[in-house]
Amino acid sequence: MKVRNSLKSAKIRDKDCRVVRRKGRVYVINKKNPRLKVRQG
Repeated sequence: MKVRNSLKSAKIRDKDCRVVRRKGRVYVINKKNPRLKVRQG
């Protein structure tokens, strides 16, 4: 999992990416390609 300042570049990498908020952190997760996991915060 990568930690980045901006999730915009991570989100447009794949059309299946979803932005999810959990416990004050913002995640980009992808069910079809689990390698594309990104965290912010």
